[in-house]
Amino acid sequence: MTPNLHITSQQIRIFEAVARNLSYTKAAEELGLSQPAVSIQMKRLEENNDVKFIEVIGKKLYLTRPGERMLKSCQRILDELHDLNGHIKSAQQKIEGELKIAVVTPAKYFMPYILKAFLNRYPDVRPAITVINRRRILDELKQNQYDLSIMGRVPEELKLDSFPFFQNELVVAAPAKHRLSKEKRIPIAEIATERFLMREKGSGIRMSVEDRFAENGIIIEPYMELGSTESIKQAVMAGLGISVLPKQAIRIEAKHGHLDILDVEGFPVIRDWYVAKMKDKNLHPAAQAFVDFLNSIDIERLLAMSDTR
Repeated sequence: MTPNLHITSQQIRIFEAVARNLSYTKAAEELGLSQPAVSIQMKRLEENNDVKFIEVIGKKLYLTRPGERMLKSCQRILDELHDLNGHIKSAQQKIEGELKIAVVTPAKYFMPYILKAFLNRYPDVRPAITVINRRRILDELKQNQYDLSIMGRVPEELKLDSFPFFQNELVVAAPAKHRLSKEKRIPIAEIATERFLMREKGSGIRMSVEDRFAENGIIIEPYMELGSTESIKQAVMAGLGISVLPKQAIRIEAKHGHLDILDVEGFPVIRDWYVAKMKDKNLHPAAQAFVDFLNSIDIERLLAMSDTR
């Protein structure tokens, strides 16, 4: 063959089919092309490289010596491309590598149990979990910092693909043996007079709580604002006041009598937990596997099985 061979990948496939079959017609049928298209490409290939790869004697096609060498090279190239394609597909299908997830703080009370079950199925995945407040998640999602995010409210201003995977029950939590602990159907107006502990403004839980009270014509003035669900839970157990908290966040403490869940009209407030990603983001296999996993498991049952403390 001449130096600086000018050839396209399409011409490699066409030449290999023609040379192997020694027929333009069979090559065209095999490749799903018209016979004239095959003939034109073969002619261009020879003209561009100033060499004859195929000669016609009588009505039969024969390979020239450069053609024989060309056939071997083309077959080797196509074999390598086939192997490469298989390797890439295999790598894409293998569930492994880093999985970056941003989680709003209340979700940390159930996400570890979900991750443990997920990693039992996909042990080669390396999760990198960032627990932050909702406002920071929204900022960093815009900067493509995470594969997925777990949140209670999906902002309309961001272009997100999301779906609900778990119900979030917001309940009224009080110190153990609170004066209202044994009461039934407590009017919502009555608890509004209690010292209320709340998350900071912008928190998804706070917005849900304020919405529920607003539906009843009540505006809540917080006695104290705290920056995390955990700090509020500890403050409630210390007797500083009452609060509305995710049931998942206090299930262990309620089970062992460290705080009480009050029976209040209009509660629990039922909201959904969502898994979300930016609309144009392509999920790698580990991230897609995690989304599929959330769709397939019974999280309530998983948490019940985990609560053995």
